Amino acid sequence: MNEARRYLETQVLTAPREKLLLMLLDGAIRFATQARDFAAAGDRNAAAPLYLKAQAIALELSAALDASLDPALRRNLAGLYIFVYRRLVAANMEGAPGPADEALSILGKLRGMWGEAVAAMRGAGDKAEPAARAGLTG
Repeated sequence: MNEARRYLETQVLTAPREKLLLMLLDGAIRFATQARDFAAAGDRNAAAPLYLKAQAIALELSAALDASLDPALRRNLAGLYIFVYRRLVAANMEGAPGPADEALSILGKLRGMWGEAVAAMRGAGDKAEPAARAGLTG
C-alpha cells in the first residue's frame, strides 16, 4: 500500500462524523465531475465506474441519516440524496451531461451548506453530539 492511500485511510478512520460527511460530499462531487467530463468526451467506459462511485456515495448519505433528526428534515435530506442518485443513474445510462449537472448542482449546494454548518458549530463550540450535528449515524 502506498503512503497516500495509507494517509487517506487514516484520515477516514479517525475523522469525526461531520468531517466524514464533508469528505463523502467532496468525493461524490469529484467522481461525478470526472464522470461527466469523460462522458462529454465520448468515453463512457471511463465514466461508468466513476458514476457508480458517486451513486454509491449518494445512497450511503441517504442510508446514514440519523434517525433522531427532525422527521421532516430527515425526509427532505433523504429525498435530495435519492434525487441525486437517480440523476447520476440517468447520466450514466444516457451519457448526457444534463442529469449530471443537476446532481452536481445539488451536491455543491449541500456541500456548501454542511461546510458552513460544521464551521459555525466548531466556532461556537457547540456541545451537540457530532453525529447529530452532521445528521449521520454511527
